[in-house]
Amino acid sequence: TERHPRIVAGSQERMNDMTIKFTTGERSLGSVLVAATDMGVCTVTIRASAEGAEALLRAHFPKAEITRDDVELKPAMQTVLARIAGRQLDAALPLDLQGTEFQREVWNQLLAIPAGKTRTYLDVACAINRPKAARAVCQSCRASPLAVLVAWQCAPVRKDPVRRYCQTHRVTRALRVADACQH
Repeated sequence: TERHPRIVAGSQERMNDMTIKFTTGERSLGSVLVAATDMGVCTVTIRASAEGAEALLRAHFPKAEITRDDVELKPAMQTVLARIAGRQLDAALPLDLQGTEFQREVWNQLLAIPAGKTRTYLDVACAINRPKAARAVCQSCRASPLAVLVAWQCAPVRKDPVRRYCQTHRVTRALRVADACQH
C-alpha cells in the first residue's frame, strides 16, 4: 500500500466547486494550518498567525467554500504535527493536491522518497524522465502545498560542489529543533 494514496488531477472547475475544511494549531515558529477536502489534505502551511494562515488559504482557493472544523481534522493535524516533529514519517495521510500534471509528477516523486533520505532537483527530474527539467522541478517544489511536510535536499542546476538546501528543508529542520527544545 502507498503511504500517500491520492494526488488528484486538479481542474479549474473542480477548484471553483471545492468545499474545504481547515484547522489550525500553534507551534513555536507559528500557526500551522491543515486544510482538506473530502478526498484528503489539500494544503499545509505555517504563518505567524492563524488569521494569516486562513487568509492565505482563502486567497489560494478564492471560489471554494471554506469552513473551520477542528474536530474532523484533529487526526490530520496530529499526523501533520508529528511529521513536522520528525515522528510518524511513514504515517498515511490521504492527499488531494491541486496542480498541473508536471507538478503532480514531481510531488509524487517527492512523496516516494523514503523518510530520512534526500534527492536533488536533478534526481527528481531524472526520475520523471525529464532530465533537463531540474529548474522546473525546483519551481514545482516551491509550489507544493505540502512543502512543510516534505523536505528534500536540492543542488543548484549549475555544477556546484556545495549542496544547498531548499527553503522548506530549512523550515522543517527549524521546526524540529524548536519542537525538541519545547519538550
